[in-house]
Amino acid sequence: MGHRNGNFAVFALVVSSLALASMVFTDAYSQAAQAEASGYSALTHEVGGTLLCVNDAGLDMNMAAAPVVAQ
Repeated sequence: MGHRNGNFAVFALVVSSLALASMVFTDAYSQAAQAEASGYSALTHEVGGTLLCVNDAGLDMNMAAAPVVAQ
């Protein structure tokens, strides 16, 4: 029984490795990876710019998150 489980595990590993390799060599994977990288770059650019604006304005991050009290 243990040998059968081991054989099945090796077979499953080989099949999944082949499936992953065939997916990586497609244009769809390349385009998705490029879109993710450019999206991450744009996000870090925007967040970095926002943090610089907050630092330039001399705002305290705790004050910016202070709750608003109704009058």
